[in-house]
Amino acid sequence: MPVLYVVVVSTRPGRVGPVIANWAVEAAKKHGAFEVELVDLAEIALPMYDEANHPRLRQYEHEHTKAWSALISKADAFVLVTPEYNYGTPPSLVNALDYLATEWAYKPVAFVSYGGVSAGTRSVQMTKQIVTTLKMMPLPEAVNIPFFAQHLSADKTKFEANAIQEQAAIAMLTELRRWTDAMKVLRS
Repeated sequence: MPVLYVVVVSTRPGRVGPVIANWAVEAAKKHGAFEVELVDLAEIALPMYDEANHPRLRQYEHEHTKAWSALISKADAFVLVTPEYNYGTPPSLVNALDYLATEWAYKPVAFVSYGGVSAGTRSVQMTKQIVTTLKMMPLPEAVNIPFFAQHLSADKTKFEANAIQEQAAIAMLTELRRWTDAMKVLRS
């Protein structure tokens, strides 16, 4: 079964990314098309890009880069759980993407975005430009969560999706599996 990483993008204190990502992990497990793992960029704690050589060479000097490379190499597909910062991609995600090149190639990526009225969609649009340069396939199917605070439990420990978000997750994961299977040929 292909491996799907659900990635918590936000690293700042007080973030809700892990709460929404936990919901995404459960939705993916329920869908049943992937072996699902949660990856949290705050736990990975990559410093600002600090490798001397271009990532396409895979001549990594630092242990944190070698570990990141090994982790990303194991994945077949990604769901990025992302807010938007100042109408764009969070710097933690840009940094994580920039560390590697071939490890990302020919893998599909979907998005669960959250925010206010825009639901984090401006972050997704900006990120799509980056991931296509890394030879990833960003999917149009997504889960967009406007006014996310309305969907949090009173203690803010659980995301309570509505029917539209649940249906969007199913459509996104179904399409993600199609692209995962199709792109496997390109990675071999």
